Amino acid sequence: MYIKKWGKVFASEDGLANAIGLFLIGVISLFWAFDALGALSVFKVKFSSWGSGGEIFKALNVSVFHIFALWALFLAIFALGAYILGRNARHFVLGFSIVYVLSLVVALLSTHTFAKAWSLETPLIALLLGLLISNSFALPQWFKDTLLVEQYVKVGIVLMGATLPLHLLLSAGGVAIAQACIITIITFFSIFFISTKVFKLEPSFGATLGAGGSICGVSAAIVIGNAAKAKAEYISVSISIVVFWAVVMVILLPPLCRYLGLDMGVAGAWIGTSEFADAAGLAAAQSLGSERAVASFTLIKVIGRDMFVGIWAVLVAFCSIALWSKSANKENAVTIHSHTDSQAITSKVSISAIWERFPKFILGFIVASILGTLFLALLSLDSQKLYQKEALGFVKELRNWIFVWTFLCIGLSTEFKKILQVGLKPFVAFSLGVAINLPLGFILSQYVFYEFWSNFPQ
Repeated sequence: MYIKKWGKVFASEDGLANAIGLFLIGVISLFWAFDALGALSVFKVKFSSWGSGGEIFKALNVSVFHIFALWALFLAIFALGAYILGRNARHFVLGFSIVYVLSLVVALLSTHTFAKAWSLETPLIALLLGLLISNSFALPQWFKDTLLVEQYVKVGIVLMGATLPLHLLLSAGGVAIAQACIITIITFFSIFFISTKVFKLEPSFGATLGAGGSICGVSAAIVIGNAAKAKAEYISVSISIVVFWAVVMVILLPPLCRYLGLDMGVAGAWIGTSEFADAAGLAAAQSLGSERAVASFTLIKVIGRDMFVGIWAVLVAFCSIALWSKSANKENAVTIHSHTDSQAITSKVSISAIWERFPKFILGFIVASILGTLFLALLSLDSQKLYQKEALGFVKELRNWIFVWTFLCIGLSTEFKKILQVGLKPFVAFSLGVAINLPLGFILSQYVFYEFWSNFPQ
């Protein structure tokens, strides 16, 4: 009864992500304030470094109870969320357990001396392991349905908000939004123009492809595709292409950033402008092993690009009603009265429509930053450092586990065979957009806004 009641309030991935993230931050902060954070150490799981087969037993010297406790904590949290979202809770218990065991394997592999020497960070190993499994075996559909990629990444981003003080958001927000606007507008219209003018694809298809490549990946393709009244197959194809290039960028961008010797703040900003999905972008930023890279990526991608999906959805809906559908109807010799168009546009283009499509987990991210900043303001300078080291350090540990599950799920749900079956024209159109987006993001990060990102965060 109560679960169903609360389900109406939090019956969305964004609402659940905000609730889970803020709950974890609040509990950890409360335990720290009462000097009881040690009680939560039972949820800490960390493997030591190893290099040979004999040393693996030393690396595995972690309490089985700790491993079980971390599994039980997040199983309870995410299983409840899966139930509220209408998923099969029993399937989720088994599916999450499998992902959790795989994440332990990933964590163990990432502590090997080979991984350290070759800068193979945990996110990249998780992604590669997931890809290896999904492209070697036919995974059952019930298991794929338990891979809550969007849920995990949104919770992780909300947790990240606590580690980014409000003054950093305020100081970087303007630059992040400016850079994101430039990259979003140019990339969107480049893909749209190539799709519709060069390859003669339908405008709704071009808009869906453009949104996936310029705003927030899969989510944007779905939202903008629906706003443009694109066919279901157009949205499906766009998602496949977005996922393909997102995975390619996870593998390509981190070593490219290292090869070019980029400052970590600059590297994170470049990834933020050049990645196509939040989860994949976080994997790339975390693969650099720098909190600065993760912070600058988050501001560009989450604050700069994701938050505009609602506005873009309304603009595309306007074009769909006022221009594209009218043109299509003229071709079919159907007369449309101007007052009917006006009524349709008015019903579609509204503040409520923007709010409906706005990614609300961003609000959780901002609230977490505000609460963290206010909590720090109540502490002395020494206590602030202690809180950041102990409480926020623990928040980062939990966040990192959630991101490992995110990257595993991305790999496990990505089948290159299916992606390569999409049409050549939309793939080439999107790829040409990538060819414009990638160097443009580099120029903006390394030259236009270099002074800011090279000193971020201050």
